[in-house]
Amino acid sequence: MIDPLTALAAVKTGITAGKSIMNMSKEISGFFDSVDAAKKQHQKKKNSMFATANEQAMDTWMQKQQAEEAEAALRELITATRGYSAYQDLLKIRRDTLRERKEQERREALEAEARQEQIFMIAFGIIGFIATIVIASIVVKRMGIL
Repeated sequence: MIDPLTALAAVKTGITAGKSIMNMSKEISGFFDSVDAAKKQHQKKKNSMFATANEQAMDTWMQKQQAEEAEAALRELITATRGYSAYQDLLKIRRDTLRERKEQERREALEAEARQEQIFMIAFGIIGFIATIVIASIVVKRMGIL
């Protein structure tokens, strides 16, 4: 994952070159992904039991601050070149995309859980079947039928 400042530079270059925001979806999504990753990394380190080193905490905090500053710079750039409504449209699209992504992840987690449950039930059924055959063969052997 690239850092937010590098991603911002790619977006700035495209916008100043006159590219449409719609044609820069890859660069903008890369920017937001890097910003989100920096914020998540900070949150993860902040909540970690092992993050006791001040240097590590400061490093993740600095990355988070850079991400927030880069996000503000992008907002200013888009507002200055395309207008406030274009930035609001971008934020709306981002929210919708994040919502869809979370919903997809939730569905995938439910499907994985259902598959795991099916595997468990099949394994339990096979073990039960084998146990039944073993018990039946022991009973038949003790009764002297075979």
